[in-house]
Amino acid sequence: MRLVALLLLVPLALTACTTTDDAPPEPSPQASVPQPTGSANPTDPAVTAKPSPARADPQVAVARTLATGLRAPWGLDFLPDGSAVVTERDTKRVLVLKAGSEPREIGTIDEADPREESGLLGVAVSPDFTRDSTLFFYLTTATDNRVVRTTYDGSTLGAIEPILTGIPKGFTHDGGRLEFAPDGNLLVSTGETGDGQMAQDPNALGGKILRITTDGDPAPGNPDPDSPIWTSGHRNVQGLAFDSSGQLWASEFGSQTFDELNQIRKGANYGWPHFEGTGGAPSYADPQVVWRTANASPSGLAFAAGHLWMASLRGERLWRVPVKDGRASKPTDFFVGKYGRLRTVVRAPNGNLWLTTSNRDGRGDPGPADDRILEITLS
Repeated sequence: MRLVALLLLVPLALTACTTTDDAPPEPSPQASVPQPTGSANPTDPAVTAKPSPARADPQVAVARTLATGLRAPWGLDFLPDGSAVVTERDTKRVLVLKAGSEPREIGTIDEADPREESGLLGVAVSPDFTRDSTLFFYLTTATDNRVVRTTYDGSTLGAIEPILTGIPKGFTHDGGRLEFAPDGNLLVSTGETGDGQMAQDPNALGGKILRITTDGDPAPGNPDPDSPIWTSGHRNVQGLAFDSSGQLWASEFGSQTFDELNQIRKGANYGWPHFEGTGGAPSYADPQVVWRTANASPSGLAFAAGHLWMASLRGERLWRVPVKDGRASKPTDFFVGKYGRLRTVVRAPNGNLWLTTSNRDGRGDPGPADDRILEITLS
């Protein structure tokens, strides 16, 4: 029986007392995190997503399995030809996958140092790839987390060039998601490494969303022109996505009670470790939707067909969140427990979603075909 089935049998009061990211944590050498004092009202349907029975919806269905036998696929982004670049967290491999073909290894990033939740994480394809052939990766090394870039000539990766180093690394909470903004700058999510106070430290890059140029410099228009920090007060952002209006959203691991979907605003502070869920002080930004941690432990985030789509690890489901006039509300869950832990979801060029499982990451219950990449139709 998968973990989520057990958790759904636990009374809500006990669920709130569990510790998470997406599974019972390993002992951590990092500083302890003070108990947050804010919380959402769990009876308010406008802010608290509730699980529902597994559903069959012809408008949200698995069209086909694109790849099997992968090992903890983490990052995924599309090349101009419609094929996808995929990273494997623990093997350090970079793959290219074209629908209907087997994945092809195009290189490894040997600087990556996989341990627990860290390793080779996010990938982003340059918006100018047809001109510069450039890929960007987020990875954990023996000393830090960093953003690197390289070229891809259609056959293999080129030399690895670090562009932003010194992001704190930890036993857990390393962030790792990359997303290009409509303006061509790169958004980078970082974790607070288990040291909650780092999220409030304006001199630390952990527990933040960063905004940088493709050379790794602070992007023009940042709150502090000399800093890459865009927002602060984050525990561990695992998903970034822009909606059709250009608004940035982020999915974020909570601690013991609530996971969050946040609308990201320039210079905002999202309250960790002082607040978890809604109910923060006026100086902190509240999430627009929260989940009990047993039902989410959110990772990847995508925007398609007028909705945000959020992959859940511990919750083993895909959440659909309507977005209208800058507000997110009333999520619906799909594939509950059917494919195990879900890590990354990305909108494909044809408008469908590509969704990765994460059952071979040391915390799942892998089946014979895991890990997989699934194509999800939305109509």
